[in-house]
Amino acid sequence: MTKAALSAPLHCPPFFEPIMSNTTTSAPSSATSVSLLRNTNQALGIGQFAVDFMSGTIGKPEAKVADRALMFHTDSVLCGLSAIALKTNAPTLLRAEASEYPRGNGVPVFGSTQKIAPEKAIVANSSAVREWDSNGTNFGFRPALGHTAGEFGHNDFYPVAVAAAQLAGQDGAFALRGMILVDEIRGRLAEVFSLKTFKIDHVVHGAIASAATYGAMLGATPEQIESAIGMVVAHYIPWRAIRAGKQLSDSKGASAAISTEAAILSMQRSMRGFMGPRDIFRNPESMFRQFVKTNGDSPFDLVLSHSGDDFAVMGMHFKLGLYEHQSAGALQGLLTLIEKNPSIIENADAIKSIKIVAYEPAFGIIGDPAKRDPKTRQSADHSMVYIVSTLLRKAIEAAKTKGSGKLFAHSDEYWKVLMLGPYDYDPASIKHSLTRSLMGKIDFAHGGDEYDRRYPDGIPTSLIITMTDGKTFDSGLVMYPAGHARNTTANLKDILRAKSRLLGALAMRDTGTIDKVVERFNTLATLSSKDLASLYDFTIETRDGYE
Repeated sequence: MTKAALSAPLHCPPFFEPIMSNTTTSAPSSATSVSLLRNTNQALGIGQFAVDFMSGTIGKPEAKVADRALMFHTDSVLCGLSAIALKTNAPTLLRAEASEYPRGNGVPVFGSTQKIAPEKAIVANSSAVREWDSNGTNFGFRPALGHTAGEFGHNDFYPVAVAAAQLAGQDGAFALRGMILVDEIRGRLAEVFSLKTFKIDHVVHGAIASAATYGAMLGATPEQIESAIGMVVAHYIPWRAIRAGKQLSDSKGASAAISTEAAILSMQRSMRGFMGPRDIFRNPESMFRQFVKTNGDSPFDLVLSHSGDDFAVMGMHFKLGLYEHQSAGALQGLLTLIEKNPSIIENADAIKSIKIVAYEPAFGIIGDPAKRDPKTRQSADHSMVYIVSTLLRKAIEAAKTKGSGKLFAHSDEYWKVLMLGPYDYDPASIKHSLTRSLMGKIDFAHGGDEYDRRYPDGIPTSLIITMTDGKTFDSGLVMYPAGHARNTTANLKDILRAKSRLLGALAMRDTGTIDKVVERFNTLATLSSKDLASLYDFTIETRDGYE
């Protein structure tokens, strides 16, 4: 399959015809999508969809879809390279582990040409991508179909598509198509089933998507993919215990990677003949039906896009730096206030209090009282008071350097220059006296139904700064901060370019080298199979002194 696959003719295979006629639905299959209804075998349906999409039997994503996926992929890779360069624990450990599994017909990890077992390369690369918690995010929201379960998810799974394309001897366009597929499956599952409601970690949706995508890209049958999905759901369900506790562990950042490794192993076993549970979404003993009781059906209908521009990836959000995405509204509110009222940072000693009001689950996740005193980077980047205080501290320091007046001419410049990076979460920064002082002035409150009902459509947040003289600065309600899929004011590509340079400079000291590597990923769709095979052939320069 070549780049022409992205423009393959539309065809609805016979497999879907009985599904369409079994029962009525508010979202039937169409010229651009396929509906897998709750009274059908959806695991087999996902398998058939994945096979047909990757073969080009169905599927013609518009150019903007491919462009969006490319942006998310490049962003994720730069997150991963910088995490490796700063010797973060989980990526370093998993890369070392991967090197112990050499395989002649394997695939490489970032910054290497050594071929190793694909599941080990994938777990290492996915762990690196996710380590900073700075790559893309989805919130499971598709109101047009009433699919608003609101499950989280992240763009952690692209190494699956790259590895599968490399193993298959395919080109960059084939890899990109796989990325669109893995995001489509996991993104649509996030819209119809909320794992977090039942204390199950959101990476389950990504693991299911990984099994389906990996199998379809390597020639698995729909039945083999169904078997692998059955194994994933029956054998490997991670609880949100990995995200609980006063100080978070490596398990939080590596959750997607570990679940994906299990998914790839399941797919490999299935392709060798191992038979996992069938029809897992309707299985009465499966996780899905244990939590949502039905009379025999799956708990949801699932609608998967294969053509046009209504793909899940189009509704996913970018993080413009290192922060938990639930804080994006507060960061935007703060930067807007600073841009319009530079006196806030010019007279920072006169800041009396800062009140942040947001929605659930933001209040519960990054407003946890235990996170008011973070001691590790994994806890600091999930602390609203720390994230906002650190950005404000950087603005105050910039104002001292520049003097009075607006720091920058355009709001995008505030994001680019004040962007939070890895060193804003190192031990010295976590203990910074000014940051700690500002943290003590913040009151983080839950806004109740007025805020909750606006999520996950937006990131409903407001921020009020009160000065010692009684003057207040109110951001008003922020819904769509820069980086949000529905934001229309920010120059996203320009801000992401700054982010790439910030993170790239941590992994490669030469600016020219950084630009060449970034360009390689930005032009992924044009790469030949030979070029794709050497996609990670560059040197990552490690640094000391971060942790």
